[in-house]
Amino acid sequence: MFKVGDLAVYPAHGVGVIEKIEAQEVSGCQQDFYVMRILDSNMIIMIPTSNVNNVGLRDIIPLTEIPKLYSILKKRDVTLNSQTWNRRYREYMDKIKTGSVFEVAEVYRDLLILRLDKELSFGERKMLDTARGLLVKEISLAKDVGEEQVEEDLDRMFA
Repeated sequence: MFKVGDLAVYPAHGVGVIEKIEAQEVSGCQQDFYVMRILDSNMIIMIPTSNVNNVGLRDIIPLTEIPKLYSILKKRDVTLNSQTWNRRYREYMDKIKTGSVFEVAEVYRDLLILRLDKELSFGERKMLDTARGLLVKEISLAKDVGEEQVEEDLDRMFA
């Protein structure tokens, strides 16, 4: 259960704050909803409290998991699929939609590695930006540091 004021991660959209919990009638049934505002876009999302696990709403990564996340980002001996860009795009988008920060880190790392060999498609470049944004926001909140610091850390990792 989340409380008003809690930070949570909504898959593919990023970190948001639970602004209120309200009851609404849907199809004749009374249902409770989390009303969440995504920090980066100010988008408002309503999530049925009974459906939290299905949509993948989760707490921000604990500070103790940051080293595991960074080890994923630093891993370079990965085999990249030599698929067409649109198949790769679908595969990476599926990983982002899981809501797992570790899957997002893999997408970010893989796209940066791929960019060394070939030019990324427009969709892949947008996905790279999305993955970076999701990582930067969540890591900065988990570590309680500014986003600029996290961006510098990521840039150093891939310099």
